[in-house]
Amino acid sequence: MKRSILNSLVVLAAAISVTACKPKKEIVAAPPAKEETKADNSKAEALTLLNSKQLKFNTLSLKAKATLDINGDANDVTMNFRMKDKETIWVSITALGGLAEVARALITPDSIKIQNKLKSEYLKKPFSYIYNFTNKQVNFNTLQAVLTGNAMGEFLTEQSDVKQANGVWVVSGAKENLDYKLFFNTLLKVAETNLNDAKSGQALKVSYSDYQKLNESLFPGALKINTLSGAKKINIDLQYVKIDGNVPVDFPFTVPKRYTLVNK
Repeated sequence: MKRSILNSLVVLAAAISVTACKPKKEIVAAPPAKEETKADNSKAEALTLLNSKQLKFNTLSLKAKATLDINGDANDVTMNFRMKDKETIWVSITALGGLAEVARALITPDSIKIQNKLKSEYLKKPFSYIYNFTNKQVNFNTLQAVLTGNAMGEFLTEQSDVKQANGVWVVSGAKENLDYKLFFNTLLKVAETNLNDAKSGQALKVSYSDYQKLNESLFPGALKINTLSGAKKINIDLQYVKIDGNVPVDFPFTVPKRYTLVNK
């Protein structure tokens, strides 16, 4: 990975600030871990169990208070997300209590579009553009999983090492140059995801907490994203303040004529 997975969105919001309230939904406490020893033939059973706890949804509408720290320069923003499973991620970044929108993005499995409203610029690229910033193992579903607290499905396979450590499941392995390690909590939801590309000097760590009920599953109320690319560090602290599943959503993305199409 050459840069962070979320770098394209983060840079647009680095100079603005806003505050928001804390999530009001009840947090589901994870029970204490119990030391267990599983039989060697339990991998398939464990993978089936972990996969069964994945969040299943058609659409999501999310609002988050976010603190963005880029190389020590920290700012607060509000981020609104709308998603259609496996099809669309729409993001709006605002300031002044949500009154001033400064950036908007529309991501699909085929394309990435970003409006920088501070500079009246517009970026339109195929999804493969993201490979200028990250390992080629990262796809649209990987990005969606990061934002929703799901384990990355391509790692919940028989090719991974699946074991228990300190009473919780750990899934690890490697795909080409990408090493991965997923730690689960006692709710069988992801507590921490680690991706490392040593060859390119890139690392991504995502930590999840404050799981709460959403439909028939659980959704993280908070997550922290830490990326490292050489000497560049980006940290994102997200607190979801609104979480709605399977609600009507749209993805408005009209580019004003005055905007300049950039080719970066």
